[in-house]
Amino acid sequence: MTDVAVRGSLWLFAVNLVSKSSQIVVTLALALFLTEADLGAVALVVSVVNIGQVVQAMGVYDIVSRTALDPLRTAGTVLTMSVVTGAALTVVIIAAAHPIAAALGAPEAAGMLRLAALTLPFTAAGGVQMALMHRDLDFRRRMLPDAGGMLVGAAVTVTLAANGTGPTALVLGLLCTAVAQPVLAAVAGARIRPVWDHEAAAEAAKWLAVVGPGALIAVLLINVDYLAIGHVLGPEAVGGYSLAFRIAWVPYIMIAVVLGGVLFPICAELVRSGRKDRLPATLHRFTIATLVVTGGLYVVVALSAQGIVVLGEQWADAAGLLVLLCGYGLGLSLLHVWYQVIRAAGHARQYLALEAAHLVLLLTALVFTTQRGPAAVALTQVTVVWLLVPVTWLVLARNGLVFPVPLRALAGVAGAAAACLAISTVLPDSTTLTGLIATGLLLLATYCAIALPLNRTVLIGLKERA
Repeated sequence: MTDVAVRGSLWLFAVNLVSKSSQIVVTLALALFLTEADLGAVALVVSVVNIGQVVQAMGVYDIVSRTALDPLRTAGTVLTMSVVTGAALTVVIIAAAHPIAAALGAPEAAGMLRLAALTLPFTAAGGVQMALMHRDLDFRRRMLPDAGGMLVGAAVTVTLAANGTGPTALVLGLLCTAVAQPVLAAVAGARIRPVWDHEAAAEAAKWLAVVGPGALIAVLLINVDYLAIGHVLGPEAVGGYSLAFRIAWVPYIMIAVVLGGVLFPICAELVRSGRKDRLPATLHRFTIATLVVTGGLYVVVALSAQGIVVLGEQWADAAGLLVLLCGYGLGLSLLHVWYQVIRAAGHARQYLALEAAHLVLLLTALVFTTQRGPAAVALTQVTVVWLLVPVTWLVLARNGLVFPVPLRALAGVAGAAAACLAISTVLPDSTTLTGLIATGLLLLATYCAIALPLNRTVLIGLKERA
């Protein structure tokens, strides 16, 4: 990895650490101040808006990162396309808010959905600005708009929730984050003027035809479970599931997404410079890093899952869901990293086929399992994602991107997990926040003492030049 990539990965980790820490605070606040039904309703609203955000920003990072044209003119053209799309989606969602909310089993959430839709044009603009920073691995400048915007939104959400505003507190926080993001990005130096370049637009359209559907499928994959549970079981069932999902999502976002965010531009540069033969070795190092680091975090979270009751006894049933979703998160982390190389190597259609297969399998299974409850949905997520792991490995092999199976890393993770499990059986149940933190730190220290030395050489190898 180049020195720029090392610095970029550290800055991206710092950005995610701050922004996701604020999300954790928001999650805890919502769990403390909202009922299960309220949390479920707001989770459904956020899911719909997340889909809208992806539609308006389909392929933005890929287009800006890969273009051989003037990046500023390309970014300006993409900005025009994204903001116009975001504004159109806002109008559609506001107009159709009531039938959408009713279809999701939460008709009372229509007002929140209309308010949340106002975020779309702002997040469209901010997304293009950060994509331009992403192209050059300039994640340092992302700290202000990304982390700063999240902190503003978190402060608004927690303050309003603590004062009894209810689930609307999160929606107002999202709106504040959305407005702050492009403003802070401009302050950080990412000033992009909307323009229209026919050549850039043609390139963007060509890339969107392949990557765009993949991005939409990806966001459906991480939101369709909420929508299915809401439609079949109602918002109260979504509440506990969404809390477990939010917690299990943290290692994926903080580690796998960071590594994937650094890996894609590195691999794109290797392809552009004619060094495609170095992709397998690069992917090998990033896979081990993903497996070891996210694996450790998921082991600790799963073994500490019963501690979720410190947020209130009403969340006790979410503990089992959290354990299952930790397995889902680990599998998804591996797939996310592998997909970056498949896309960067120019096999976007195969990436799209994998994502489509994942969605079809998940939707088919959810038809039969959702009525059995949130636990069945979580188990479905785990099963489907791990079915895709060997399939994706075969796709890597077919394209000459495969690497030796990291047996040493697998053994290290398994051994460390077994040791943590043994220790957890003799520890008392954590009924306080202090006890939960102490248990987590002890398990994490145990894991690190076993897994990290076995993979020290490869992890240090992430700092090597590509």
